[in-house]
Amino acid sequence: MIHVYEKCPVLENSHFLLRLVEESDAKDLLEVYSDKNALPFFNSDNCNGDNFYYPTEERMLEAIKFWLWEYSNKVYVRFSIIDKTSNKAVGTIELFNRKSTDYFNNCGLLRLDVGSELEKCTSLCEILSIILEPAYQLFGCSMIATKAAIYAVERARALEEMGFQKVKEHLAGKYDTYRDYWIIRNSDNSHYHSKQDKQDF
Repeated sequence: MIHVYEKCPVLENSHFLLRLVEESDAKDLLEVYSDKNALPFFNSDNCNGDNFYYPTEERMLEAIKFWLWEYSNKVYVRFSIIDKTSNKAVGTIELFNRKSTDYFNNCGLLRLDVGSELEKCTSLCEILSIILEPAYQLFGCSMIATKAAIYAVERARALEEMGFQKVKEHLAGKYDTYRDYWIIRNSDNSHYHSKQDKQDF
C-alpha cells in the first residue's frame, strides 16, 4: 500500500497526469485561479473565508506553499492536473480522509478546480476517472464526496456519468453547514467502468 503522505503517487491517463502540486506550477495555475468564470465552481466550503480567487502570481505561490505545508502535516493532498499536450497545469484536485461526526465521516472529500474551458462533462469525467479508483486505497475510505452547486450543470452531469448520487445530507463545517454534495461508494465504480468503453474522450 502506498502511503500518500510519504510518497505522493503520479496518476495518469492518455490526456492528463496528476502529481503533487509544485511551486513551479504557480504561473500555470494563475490562469485557473484568476479565471472569474471558473470561480463559481470552486468549492471553498469550510475554508476560513478563502474563495480561491488568486489574481497575482505572488498570491498563487502563497497558496501553493500553504498547500504543500498542509501536505507535509498530512492534512490533505493537492494534486496538480497536467495537460499532457501542453505540459501545463490546468487545475488541481484536493483529497483527504475527513473525520467527523456527521454523515461524511471517514469520507474522501474531493475538491476539483479547473479553468472554465475544462468545466465540461467530458473533461471532468476524464479527470475524475484517473483519481476515483485509487483514492479509496490511498485515503483509506469507502466513500468519496464532492460538491456540485445547483447551477453547475456540466459538473452534475459528469458526476452522474461517473456514478455519483446527490445526497440531502449537509456537511457540517466549523461555523456553518453546506449542501449540494454528491457521493460515490467503492462498489459504485462499476457503473462508470461499464460505460467507459462507450465514451470517446
